[in-house]
Amino acid sequence: MTTIPPVVPPLPIKQRYARDLPLGAAFEWLRLGWRDLTTHPAPSLLYGLFVFLLSASLVVGLVWLAWDFALFPAIAGFLVFAPALAIGLYDKSRALELGETVSLRRMLLPHARAGGQVLFTGALLCGVMLLWMRAAVIIYALFFGVRSFPGLDHIMPMLFSTPTGVAMLVVGTLIGGLFAAFSFAISAFSLPMMLDKRLDALTAMGTSLALVWNNLATMLVWGAVVLALFLLSVATGFIGLIVIFPWLGHATWHAYRAVR
Repeated sequence: MTTIPPVVPPLPIKQRYARDLPLGAAFEWLRLGWRDLTTHPAPSLLYGLFVFLLSASLVVGLVWLAWDFALFPAIAGFLVFAPALAIGLYDKSRALELGETVSLRRMLLPHARAGGQVLFTGALLCGVMLLWMRAAVIIYALFFGVRSFPGLDHIMPMLFSTPTGVAMLVVGTLIGGLFAAFSFAISAFSLPMMLDKRLDALTAMGTSLALVWNNLATMLVWGAVVLALFLLSVATGFIGLIVIFPWLGHATWHAYRAVR
């Protein structure tokens, strides 16, 4: 009986990855990411500008359509899908590492060795983001009933000054944390890995999950750093994404290189 070889081979069993990375590794990744950002900075900053414009357009669109009830879940969901948006930044860091030419065109059309498997992972992350947004609406309905969203001017007092609002925040944070932890674990290393290696998406995501678990303390520090910088971007009206998004994207590549 003839066995048909897979289109994309799985990760070799003999591949070895780092375990128990030092807690300070996250800050070394930031240092290296900043170095990549400031080396030929124009393509990275234009990339960050594109992400800022995309984010701002999404916020304006939700408000204009009177879908402001989805605004906060969408902002949180951005963290879920962001690793897929950053693949061009991984490609720039790889090019610098190999001494190859850096260009915005190359970053916008990166050549991943895993081919369409990257798109599969991006679609999965998009699905997780949409699932979280739907879950957030259901959580709101469970606590406040089927009632109209009070608007951005009234939602904050309703959430922070009422027992029901505080309870919803606690439950929503816990459930949102599960979505965030899952998406972070499967994407922290899988997308840079598929850019660098020819392997299938499920193998890459499973390997990323194992790597996060084997370096849990360090990855918790890294996740906290990413969250803090993202919140800083939100506090600036997303303008900070122009610099922070490419900085974190380049740093993510070096996180992958640290465990490779």
